[in-house]
Amino acid sequence: MASASASASSERVELARLCSSRDWSKAIRILDSLLSKSCAIQDLCNRAFCYSQLELNKHVIKDCDKALQLDPTILQAYILKGRAFSSLGRKEDALLAWQQGYEQAVRNSADLKQLLELEELLKVVKQERSSMHENHAVESGAPMLVSESMAPTNENSSETYENHNYPSDQSKSLGETGDTSEVHKKSNDNFGISNGVCEGDRIKEQVGSQMNGNHDLEHKLRDRDKEQVGSQMNGNNFELKLNYDSESSVDSSGTCSKLTSISSNSIAPQTPSKLSSKLDTLHEKISDDSKENKKLTVTRISKTKSINVDIRLSRGIAEVNEGKYARAISIFDKLLKEDPTYPEALIGRGTAYAFQRELEAAIEDFTKAIQSNPSACEAWKRRGQARAALGEFVEANEDLSRALEFEPNTADILHERGIVNFKFKDFYAAVEDLSACVKLDEDNTSAHTYLGLALSSIGEYKKAEEAHLRAIQLERNFLEAWSHLTQFYQDMANSPKALECVQQVLQIDVRFSKAYHLRGLLLHGIGEHRKAIKDLSTELSIDNANVEGLYLRASCYHAIGQYKEAIKDYDAALDLELDSMDKFVLQCLAFYQKEIALYTASKILEEFHEFDLDRDIDPLFKEYWCKRLHPKFVCEKVYRQPPLRESMKKGKLRKQDLAVNKHKTTLLQNADSIGKKIQYDCPGFLPNRRQHRMAGLAAIEIAQKVSKAWRRYFNRNTSKTSKKARRRERLNMPSQNRGGAGCSTSSSSEPTSSYGIGEDKSSGIPMSWQDVYSLAVKWRQIAEPCDPVVWINKLGEEFNAGFGSHTPMVLGQAKVVRYFSNFERTLEVAKTVMTEKRQVYNKTNNIIDLSGVGKLQEIMDAKSCSDLYRIVGEDFWLATWCRSTAFEGKQLEGTRITVVKIGERGFDFAIRTPCTPSRWDEFDEEMTMAWEDLCNAYCGENFGSTDFDALEKVRDAILRMTYYWYNFMPLSRGSAVVGFTVMLGLLLAANMEFTGNIPKGLQVDWEAILNFNPDSFVDSIKSWLYPSLRVTTSLKSYPDVASTFSTTGSVVAALSTYND
Repeated sequence: MASASASASSERVELARLCSSRDWSKAIRILDSLLSKSCAIQDLCNRAFCYSQLELNKHVIKDCDKALQLDPTILQAYILKGRAFSSLGRKEDALLAWQQGYEQAVRNSADLKQLLELEELLKVVKQERSSMHENHAVESGAPMLVSESMAPTNENSSETYENHNYPSDQSKSLGETGDTSEVHKKSNDNFGISNGVCEGDRIKEQVGSQMNGNHDLEHKLRDRDKEQVGSQMNGNNFELKLNYDSESSVDSSGTCSKLTSISSNSIAPQTPSKLSSKLDTLHEKISDDSKENKKLTVTRISKTKSINVDIRLSRGIAEVNEGKYARAISIFDKLLKEDPTYPEALIGRGTAYAFQRELEAAIEDFTKAIQSNPSACEAWKRRGQARAALGEFVEANEDLSRALEFEPNTADILHERGIVNFKFKDFYAAVEDLSACVKLDEDNTSAHTYLGLALSSIGEYKKAEEAHLRAIQLERNFLEAWSHLTQFYQDMANSPKALECVQQVLQIDVRFSKAYHLRGLLLHGIGEHRKAIKDLSTELSIDNANVEGLYLRASCYHAIGQYKEAIKDYDAALDLELDSMDKFVLQCLAFYQKEIALYTASKILEEFHEFDLDRDIDPLFKEYWCKRLHPKFVCEKVYRQPPLRESMKKGKLRKQDLAVNKHKTTLLQNADSIGKKIQYDCPGFLPNRRQHRMAGLAAIEIAQKVSKAWRRYFNRNTSKTSKKARRRERLNMPSQNRGGAGCSTSSSSEPTSSYGIGEDKSSGIPMSWQDVYSLAVKWRQIAEPCDPVVWINKLGEEFNAGFGSHTPMVLGQAKVVRYFSNFERTLEVAKTVMTEKRQVYNKTNNIIDLSGVGKLQEIMDAKSCSDLYRIVGEDFWLATWCRSTAFEGKQLEGTRITVVKIGERGFDFAIRTPCTPSRWDEFDEEMTMAWEDLCNAYCGENFGSTDFDALEKVRDAILRMTYYWYNFMPLSRGSAVVGFTVMLGLLLAANMEFTGNIPKGLQVDWEAILNFNPDSFVDSIKSWLYPSLRVTTSLKSYPDVASTFSTTGSVVAALSTYND
């Protein structure tokens, strides 16, 4: 105890000596040591005073806030805090601090000298508010240079404030424009990291986000307080504020040279006043790192050399800020030659390396800084950022967590770790960190934006929207917040609001390329391909090497039949050199889509029934296309389509294809009305007018062809019945044949008529079920040619291996916006199957027994994927069943529900439907029987009836066949829309039209998948479907679709032309 007291006493003596010699940096270190042992209010104020002498205003505010938390009456803290705000040009905050201090002084009258000082400060600032030019700062007490645009920190309230939310005279510091919304030019000398911004940073420039369903982010981040500008590398971000603890030094011009924050944002050359402003925060931050009794290397430099070292370090950092990284590294090299373990120089050089994208070298320097001073919070933080830039998210998280041990509840570190967690797809941890960050720093727009993204990922959509709106409320010109809100509304299928957001972005910056991409993507999603092309062309005029823009525009040209332009864009996408796997996948798809475009161009003048991807395209090509695999093997093994010049000889839309006549107009108007009925009113399902028209035309064509087939079938059955009656009469009549009975010279056998390969020879029905569904499949293929919609049984070897669809509800921790609404019900179905079957299968298809003691009860009590996984103990799958109608007592394998662990806290909870040959055969028999039942139900005594009640069995038969189709899932994709389109067509063929809408939140295919019994499905659907059916014979008045749109070109034109 005596030893500790003596040590503290000696430190106090040393502190007095250092202050007398104006050695503020070393004085701060002594105070750090004292405060690590005992948090004395006076020591906090003393350290704040030392910081003020170095003009490290952010730390002044931070210490003053701590002191005022402990004792709200300490007047010195109010004075110092106000002066720090004043130095930052934050007059309103300074005035508020001094007013609060003055009120305390009046109430307590404890220190009359300080009361008078506060009174004088208030008087001066009030006078200057009305008279001082906006570019001059308040000078009160000792003269101060307003050089730090870094936002002040307050542990309990807000660490960062927005300059531009204040009047112009309070938002500008010396030598700055005050335009905080200025978008700085990108520099070639920048580098990126995945976790974004540090303290005081706000997203100001483009944040590119593209997730598979989700969303992958490319962020360009820049500082709200103008002392930092953004940088981007590989879609990731890194922002460094290297801070240096040193004495204020004097440069050759006599002005204070202050060390600055270094941002990974692109650094433009600074004016002297801006550079001075930027230099302050770097000086400031590493002083902050000297907490927790940190002994920085600078203390080992003699007093005569300290200022010299400070000047050289300052110059090195200034070189970094001017983009002169090699010169900066040279300066740091010399410093480190004198002292190889100098932490500040190591951090400075590491930062320069990072700007040069030499991240490994940067990490090495940060590591050395940590080895030199394990308590250097800044080094831990910087290394965490650099590791995140390399995708080492686990290590980055560990470093940032260590930094938080030194500076608990620090908003900027929580912010950065939150972004790292978001990038690492640990969304719950991201929400936790970012929520904590915005509590400490409620004006941090970047944190609010990322919080919105993270909340959206875990399905907290209302809170996500609020977070995005909060960011915009804080900064109306915050482009990235508007961009993310646009994406959010698109995910929610709210296209009007999404379009409004894009318009806001373009009002802020008409050259913001991502806005055009987002609107192009949205227009594509709602079926406005021609309008999308205009926006994507604008985007590409700004950024012509954008593979996403090229691929999307190519797909739009492809869809509307402009194949020459489509091929050109596909080729351009293939020629780009890319830097990410996601972009490489787009290149692979560009290869396949180019081949499909060439094929379609070759069929453009042929009859539409000749357009047959399943017949004409090689199974291997289709397999690789569906799986998005590298096309190298396909190129070697598969016949390529003829070049465009051959296809284009006949591959242009003709004038008659584009011409509109009375028949076309009638069909298109009715098709649009009918097709709208396929729309799901659920998040993630945008209303797509092109898909609606496709579905309407397909439904009408199906109705027309099925109606003809039914009439032929009915006539045949009627003819057979009448012939049998006549034959019975003949058998009862005396024979007129001289040869006697049984010696007929005429044949009673009926001539056979061929109705094509689709005819069911056993039943005599002119069409098979697959003929009916193939009509809708072909329309779906031509409507959106970039979707690989093919029959699974036409995939060759992959079909034999069991190619299947995969529809996730949860992916990792992300809740898939389209399908998560089915999660609870699917979980209950899984539990039902597990308890009834008492077994599941592992990934190698081996049985896992669940009949152990207590397991069944645990399963019934399970509330989540995690619970089920814990019970089973490994990845597993189970299969639902559906009761057979064709074979009494038989159960068909329905859909597989899979639980696969991803990472520490995530799961892939999905439905998968593998179609093997044996399963195909079973469902083929079931569909055949369902189709026969439907045909017999309609083509009997109620044929052609318009009596709604008499058609009940027909309606039920249509729904039963739809039930088996959805459980069958015989397409690579698109089974849902094809199934409902065929249902609409069959109802129309039976003189019934659906005039209502699918209920909000309901997905018809999932209703079928999650029902074990077709009757249960029929009962659930008929409750809302049947009341919305009306009897109609309107089909008879429709022109024939097949002859009106006879060629592939006319079909493409019909889907691509709208009269608005």
